[in-house]
Amino acid sequence: MLNTLIDAFALISTREVIVAMLAASVYGLVIGSLPGLSATMATALLVPVTFYLSPIAAIATIVAASTMAIFAGDIPGALLRIPGTPASAAYADEAYAMTRKGEAELALGAGVWFSAVGGIAGTLSLMILAPPLAEIALSFSTFEYFWLAFLGLMCATLVARSSPVKAIASMFIGLLVACVGIENPGGVPRFTFGMTNLFGGIEPIPALVGVFAVAQVMRAMLTPEPPPIPKRRFGSIMAGQWRLTKKYHLQMTRGNIIGIIIGVLPGAGADMAAWVSYAMSKRFSKEPEKFGTGHVEGLVEAGASNNASIASGWVPSLLFGIPGDTIAAIAIGVLYMKGLNPGPTLFTEKASSMYAIYLMFIIANIIMIPLGIVMIRLASYVLRAPRSSVMPFIMLCCAVGSFAIGNNTFGVVTVAAFGIIGYVMEANGYPVAAMVLGIVMGTMIEQSFVTSLIKSDGSVLPFFERPISAILAAMAIGALIWPVLLWGWRRLKATSPATSSP
Repeated sequence: MLNTLIDAFALISTREVIVAMLAASVYGLVIGSLPGLSATMATALLVPVTFYLSPIAAIATIVAASTMAIFAGDIPGALLRIPGTPASAAYADEAYAMTRKGEAELALGAGVWFSAVGGIAGTLSLMILAPPLAEIALSFSTFEYFWLAFLGLMCATLVARSSPVKAIASMFIGLLVACVGIENPGGVPRFTFGMTNLFGGIEPIPALVGVFAVAQVMRAMLTPEPPPIPKRRFGSIMAGQWRLTKKYHLQMTRGNIIGIIIGVLPGAGADMAAWVSYAMSKRFSKEPEKFGTGHVEGLVEAGASNNASIASGWVPSLLFGIPGDTIAAIAIGVLYMKGLNPGPTLFTEKASSMYAIYLMFIIANIIMIPLGIVMIRLASYVLRAPRSSVMPFIMLCCAVGSFAIGNNTFGVVTVAAFGIIGYVMEANGYPVAAMVLGIVMGTMIEQSFVTSLIKSDGSVLPFFERPISAILAAMAIGALIWPVLLWGWRRLKATSPATSSP
């Protein structure tokens, strides 16, 4: 283990990795602090850059940018009441109320401090959970992988904030996209319509860039420009944070645990962790009446939770290739592109690379504190950047990056098409995260299912006879019928008073 750790340090101590990590950190802070731009979008725009980097440097950019962007969304939320990222929306009103009370430094300091603490806690969970799970996963066959991927898709529909029906519909759209091309067990062209560009299928990365970046630009251009931030001098950002840590240590720990658990669930992500943790904080608080008036307790728990979920979301991604959130889905594409194929063997054959990822998460969360303080003090300048100059630059990055992926214009068309699809889906309440999971995991589900049927000579019994497969099947089927049972229970509950009345 010591030799592996030394090798990991050697991997991340190169000039390329250090420069890439610092540049991605600054980039993530800027993008995250601009209202309307998400951490997922920041990560997606980095993918073309990773083509020209070594595997470790490429992963370092994803880790640093996503970690910084999730925190940076707190800055416009506290100063303008406009969350920079969806994860910051849960407590933007609370942080803004603190600013109006003259406690902007305390609110922003809590954001950077507890985000860093939560990120380190999530990294520790990744280090603790992944290796033993990898040992178990080595005994998995295609039967277990099919149910695991199926369970991941069902979990994504359960945790979606929209209706389960719309989430399942989005998932099926993603699975349909994954069917395009000839890369299927039968080698038969499907949904190609005679177009040679579609024979290789639709690459997940251009689809992700379109759904998250182009669609976000379209939404931003159709919404009013946020008000300019008033100029102000900030006092000490970190003053009082140790006092808050001692006072709210229970809430901080609870937020870390919730973030870790939600991060492991496929499709949940940092925004879900923040909403759940803020609600839990208010539910179990000794002073619930203070929530909404500028009370820091909710910021402590939700701020720790959203960053804890970022690292823990890499657990299913590295082990099984099942993304814990949309950022992890992009990371999986980069891992495959760089030859670090997700799976349990990754922890044995390339253990030093895994330890390098752990170290990158820890370093990113440590440097978040000084860089975050600098970003807070520069916020008045960054938030004054006119949207009319930022959005064309983002569109240019999308176009150049999509062309670089396949070195042809079809990639640009793909990005544009999925930008329109993502915008229309979001406008009508269909979660794009479920569609993304369908695109990423569709091939894995089909290949595992067909390979399993070939092994069993067409029999479905082995899907339920193997012990681990049977457990995963029960969980997956339970997740599938849970919305139906919930709907039936609500209908029964709604009609029972009417039937019992004389």
